[in-house]
Amino acid sequence: MLTVNRLGTIDYASGLELQARLVDDRKAGRVGDTLLLLEHPPIITLGVKTRQGPNHIIASEEELAREGVTVHETGRGGDVTYHGPGQLVGYPIIDLKPDRCDVHVYVRDLEEVLIRAISTFGVTGTRVKGLSGVWVGEPGGEKKIAAIGVRISRWITSHGFALNVATDLRHFRLIVPCGIADRGVTSLEQEVGHAVPMPEVEDAVVSAFRHVFSR
Repeated sequence: MLTVNRLGTIDYASGLELQARLVDDRKAGRVGDTLLLLEHPPIITLGVKTRQGPNHIIASEEELAREGVTVHETGRGGDVTYHGPGQLVGYPIIDLKPDRCDVHVYVRDLEEVLIRAISTFGVTGTRVKGLSGVWVGEPGGEKKIAAIGVRISRWITSHGFALNVATDLRHFRLIVPCGIADRGVTSLEQEVGHAVPMPEVEDAVVSAFRHVFSR
C-alpha cells in the first residue's frame, strides 16, 4: 500500500516537520508507506555537502532578498538546490526493509520513477554517470530536469526529488545547482513547449512510483 498526500504549496519548514513526524510514525508502524507531493515557496536548500560553507550560492544576500528567496539548511544528502513554485517536490516516507536496503539502488529507483513520469509527456530523461538526478539532452550537453537528495534513517526514507515542471529557471542562476557548474537546467514545460497541468504530472509520478516500488 502507498498513501499519497497532495499538499499543494507549503513552506519548507512545515514540510520538514511533517516529514519528521511521518518518519517516526513509520518506524513505529503507525502509518504505512507515504508519498508527499507538494510545492514550496522560493527557497535555496543546503545539503550535507555544504557544511564546510555554502560556496555554491552565487547571489548576494541583497539579491536573494530582492528575488524573495530564502535559504535553509537541511539534513538531506547532496549540495545546494532551489525549490519554488512550478516545481513538483516529492518526499517518499517508505520502509526499504527487507529487500531494498541499498542507498544507491534507491536513488536509481527514484531516477527511474521520474524518467518514466516525464516520458508520459514525450520527454526522454537520461542519467549522467557519476551524477544523481534526471537529465535531458544530448550527451555532454545535458540539462538537469530533476534533482534528488535523500535521507535514510533505519532504512526509512525522507526528502526525495524535485522535478522542474514550470519552474522559474532564472532562480537557478542564484546558485551552482547541486554544485555542478558545467551543465544547465531545464523544465518539463520548456521541453514540451507548452504548459503542463501540475495534477497531470502528479498522476504520472504516482503511477510510475507504484510500478517501480511495487506499491
